[in-house]
Amino acid sequence: MLYACRNSLPQARLGVVAAKRLAPRAVTRNTIKRATRELFRQAELPAVDCIVRLSRPLNSKRDPARTAALKAVVRAELTQLFAFLPNAPAFARK
Repeated sequence: MLYACRNSLPQARLGVVAAKRLAPRAVTRNTIKRATRELFRQAELPAVDCIVRLSRPLNSKRDPARTAALKAVVRAELTQLFAFLPNAPAFARK
């Protein structure tokens, strides 16, 4: 989920909430946070405060931590979420 509201600063700010209940492995939570920060830096967003929060479980302790697959899923969902922000241009792909 993405929560956003305008701020009076010249830049956008980000908060990431990855609950242990929804992503039990620390590796998974850290991967989500890194991928979110990377996309946030690449996006030229207006002056907004954004909070990204997990809303459904990503993997369990029994599932392997597939970092590449996880990054792809997170990137695709965040790209869609950030596109809903007003005045948000497309992401720069590298």
